[in-house]
This record gives sequence, C-alpha cells and structure tokens, in this order.
Amino acid sequence: MLSYQHLYHAGNLADVHKHAALAWVLDYLTRKEKPLTYIETHAGRGVYDLDSDAAVKTGEAAAGIALAEGLFPPDHPYRQRLEEARAAHGPRSYPGSPLIAALGLRESDTIHLAELHPQEHAHLKAAAKDWGAHVHQQDGFELALALTPPTPRRGLMLIDPSYEVKADYEAIPRHMANIHRKWNVGILILWYPILTGAAHGPMLKALTAAFPDGLRHEVRFPPVREGHRMEGSGLFTVNPPYGLEAELKDLTTRFAALSKPRTTP
Repeated sequence: MLSYQHLYHAGNLADVHKHAALAWVLDYLTRKEKPLTYIETHAGRGVYDLDSDAAVKTGEAAAGIALAEGLFPPDHPYRQRLEEARAAHGPRSYPGSPLIAALGLRESDTIHLAELHPQEHAHLKAAAKDWGAHVHQQDGFELALALTPPTPRRGLMLIDPSYEVKADYEAIPRHMANIHRKWNVGILILWYPILTGAAHGPMLKALTAAFPDGLRHEVRFPPVREGHRMEGSGLFTVNPPYGLEAELKDLTTRFAALSKPRTTP
C-alpha cells in the first residue's frame, strides 16, 4: 500500500524517540575516522513543514517536539540536528531521519535512501539533491538485500515501515534475519509503533528469539487525540553500539518528565 505520508505525523513523540536515538548513534559512529554506510528502508520526504495544513490538522507536532525539545541539552546530537535543519530549511521545519543522517554524517560516508511512494520520493529527491545521498524509488527491503553487505561494511540501517497492513509485522523478523545473515556486523535499528491491541507483540517475540542479544526500548505516552491508537514507541536494535543502552535509559527519563505535572511560579 502507498497511502501513508508522514507529513501528518512529523515531529510527534514517536519521532522524538526514534530520531533522538538515531542522532546519538550516528554521532557515536562518526567519532572514529573510518567511513560508514547508512541505509534507510522507508525514508519519507526527508524534511517537513510543521506549519503545513497536514501537520497542524493532527496536532501531533504540537504534542510532540514542541513539548519535548527542551528536555534535550543544547549539546545533544538530536538538538544539534534540529537547529541545523532549521537554519537550512526555516524555523518551522522538522528533519526526518534522512536529513538527520545527512547532517550527522561526513563526505566520506555513504547514504542510501529508499522511498517507494511516488509523491514522497519526489519530495525526497528534491530535498536530497545537495546531500550526496543515493535516492532509490524501490521497495526498502528489496534494496536492503541488494545493497548488503555494503561498502563501506561498517554502518547502520534504519528500518521504519508504515505498518499499514498487519503483514508488515509478520514479515519484518524474516527480513531482518535475511539482512543480518548478509551483513552480520551492521547495526540494524527497527522502529515500531505501540498501538492499542499490541499488534507488535508477536513480532517482538520472533525478533527476541532470532536476536537474543538485541536491545529493546519502549516509551509510552497518551494518544494525542480521541480515537488515536498510538500509545507508545519502540526500538529494537541488532548489534547495539556501546553506550546506546545508557542513552536509551536517559531517553526514558526524558519521556517520564513529559508526564509530570507542570507547576507555575
């Protein structure tokens, strides 16, 4: 299915969770001089306008990054990517994960971005023209298998499907096992939504069985509006880099602060 467009959800709390972790991992990896490969299977359009009708309509950014940004210190890689994106694209822009990667990586690194949706791919290709990225209008899992093992072999893959259909949950453990079989040193980060009904449960059970050393992290938050089914965000990381577990614990603390009552002086 090709109906999903992330513009309606950009900057929500799930994005904060995912992008804060991604920015930290990329910052950690670039501390070494060795080049790396970044692959993203479901890239979206790369940069979003939070003043767009779609973004304003859902109110997800207003209940997300607008509330959460202040929980990150100015020197946190996520906060730095936010500031850099605004400087380049305007004060109400929000960086998708492709832009976070492009801002955090170096000229010696390689970026591959897959986006199958024609409209989103067109936006991504236009946005990425100066990023030095390879943009593919292709199924992300097909591209992942075609590219792995990549050159450079050191690197990271972000897997962030829309979960439009239940088959996504069933197929992902198989896809990740196939990718890992070809690229056993690659860091694989899977994002998944936590919805009422816990559709992610069987998928996580299969992933945990396949990757017993994988790192799982979840944050919870109230649905942004009546009838909205998302009540949390999850990440499952294969080959987690040193320090990521501690960073995710800090993220747990930051998200917990969002639920504390606010006092006025």
